[in-house]
Amino acid sequence: MAKFDLDSLSIEELAALRDAASEKLAQKVTARQAELEAELDRLSQYGKLTKKSLVVPPVAKPKKADEAPRKSDEAKDAVAKAA
Repeated sequence: MAKFDLDSLSIEELAALRDAASEKLAQKVTARQAELEAELDRLSQYGKLTKKSLVVPPVAKPKKADEAPRKSDEAKDAVAKAA
């Protein structure tokens, strides 16, 4: 790659350099997008992930019927310890 002394370039030359760099960057971005899309097509043969498979299932909360005996057991234990 050629080195430029940016201080010695005129405004028009700097603008042309900027335009050339922007155009080259856009070409590279387009080429990379094509590569990534091709890679996604190859990977799609293994199946697509769904949102359900990406979400961790919530932890099951105990039912109210299950909670009631536990509270009474705790109360009985507290009474037994106090006595």
